[in-house]
Amino acid sequence: MVCHMVNQTVPLDSLFHALADPTRRAVVSRLLKGAAPVKTLSEPFAMGLPAFMKHLSVLEASGLIHTEKRGRVRTCRVDAAALAAAEGWLQQQRTIWQDRTDRLADFVESQHSGSKT
Repeated sequence: MVCHMVNQTVPLDSLFHALADPTRRAVVSRLLKGAAPVKTLSEPFAMGLPAFMKHLSVLEASGLIHTEKRGRVRTCRVDAAALAAAEGWLQQQRTIWQDRTDRLADFVESQHSGSKT
């Protein structure tokens, strides 16, 4: 079981590293609307194409996007399964923390009702 968790950690580390940058998050957000060529994706950003390509490389290495080259045009697509993995982990964490805060609220209420008697 520990080995399985370690294997899941590496892709999640890569996913969250890729999503840690606002430029890369913006690219993923744009790609959620549909595939787009690199030139179109790079237009809103005040950086050169080589710098932008580094961002795409990080996203591709994390598995969040896939690129395909046809002729001279490289098109990017988001990988919904990779995003689902990140969302799944976040949901697990949310559930854990909601359970903890619920237990804390129950404890505080029991202490408060106990002090009234």
